[in-house]
Amino acid sequence: MEMPVPNADVIARKAQLVDGLARILPAGAVISEVSETRAYECDALTAYRCPPLAVVLPRTTQEVSAVLKLCHAMGVPVVPRGSGTSLAGGALPTADSVVLGVARMNDVLETDYDNRFIRVQTGRTNLSVTGAVEQDDFFYAPDPSSQLACAIAGNIAMNSGGAHCLKYGVTTNNLLGVTVVLMDGTVTEIGGAFLDSGGLDLLGLICGSEGQLGVVTEATLRILRKPEGARPVLMGFDSNEVAGACVSDIIKAGVLPVAIEFMDRPCIEACEAFAKAGYPMCEALLIVEVEGSADEIDEQLAVILDIARRHNPVELREAKDADEAGRIWLGRKSAFGAMGQINDYMCLDGTIPVTALPHVLKRIGELGKQYGLGVANVFHAGDGNMHPLILFDANKPGDLELCEAMGADVLRLCVEVGGCLTGEHGVGIEKRDLMVDQFDPADLEAQMAVKDVFDPNWLLNPAKVFPLAVSQSRRHVALAAE
Repeated sequence: MEMPVPNADVIARKAQLVDGLARILPAGAVISEVSETRAYECDALTAYRCPPLAVVLPRTTQEVSAVLKLCHAMGVPVVPRGSGTSLAGGALPTADSVVLGVARMNDVLETDYDNRFIRVQTGRTNLSVTGAVEQDDFFYAPDPSSQLACAIAGNIAMNSGGAHCLKYGVTTNNLLGVTVVLMDGTVTEIGGAFLDSGGLDLLGLICGSEGQLGVVTEATLRILRKPEGARPVLMGFDSNEVAGACVSDIIKAGVLPVAIEFMDRPCIEACEAFAKAGYPMCEALLIVEVEGSADEIDEQLAVILDIARRHNPVELREAKDADEAGRIWLGRKSAFGAMGQINDYMCLDGTIPVTALPHVLKRIGELGKQYGLGVANVFHAGDGNMHPLILFDANKPGDLELCEAMGADVLRLCVEVGGCLTGEHGVGIEKRDLMVDQFDPADLEAQMAVKDVFDPNWLLNPAKVFPLAVSQSRRHVALAAE
């Protein structure tokens, strides 16, 4: 995948840059040796790598501001990085850039149970936010599969969701305010510890902006009371299409489970071998979880199980206790790691209307046969956020390119049925040249005009989101105008 040509002038000034960074940051916060910067040359989309000029690891908003101010003055691009778990190449460096990692910014700054919010530095991991409040029976709702490792910074950048987003929403539904540092070093507060702020919805603009507009250093997050109880049920079916139809019927019935997760046979087999969760060997499996009081759970599950029985399931298993519930979720939470043990794969992230699930699952299977590549499906079926895993051999010449071509066709399919290119992984480099399949030129121009306002010189997270030729042209025009 093509990346921008390095800025020779900046590379020649590397020593000056590193010296400037060392003067404004504490000892140990600047990494410039090539052997050490290689640890930051890619994120979880490991097929693409590029060592940056340098890496900085600040601890405070003020240090982030100083770094951005220096890089802005020198014309050096900056790539914000959370924990590096992006599956779309969202934190992939360019050769002339500085990676700004927020991993050391992981403090809890304020907790307010009366008003139900927590304020944290954005290097804090997703799961540890809940860890900070669970002793008082609160939790933070968004739960990406990578929640043990992924940072709040990346969650905000990509508007991440997770298995329970069907009921609780994604990051934007649980984000109250941010501290964001613009490329010129300006520190700005957006939103705060309240439900809604007046004026333009700048918070909605920042959430999901993929590091294109600023570096988010602090976040005020909504925390919720833990539900009285929760219970998952496991459903096995003879085909992907039947399982997809069951999901559609559950949603149409007006029941709101906290989660509906889908896995097909290749994924079931890999997860069972890896986690030994006791899954049935069927063609498709659903995990449907509801929560509330015991009576509420019984009432919701009665409706859901009745719908499932109409689709002739090969197995229905309702969790009887916490141990069985944990084992039902164990395989699903292990899915990506389990697949990684047996094959190289590319994880997609298209989103479709729930009613289109049967058709899209069938077409994905047909595309797999057309390209001669295996596909494992595991995704958040309740909101149509699909994660097909296209299997390929990274050591076989041409296989990666074949995988990318099939992935592009799958994502175009999502758009064709009324969906979109991404649900929670972001566009990054993976989907940037597919943006023209979802947006017309006027739509893209409007989006780029917003970036012009926040980052006039196009120095933040270069080569992402927008088609490469267009974004490079925008950057060159901005530089020429200086």
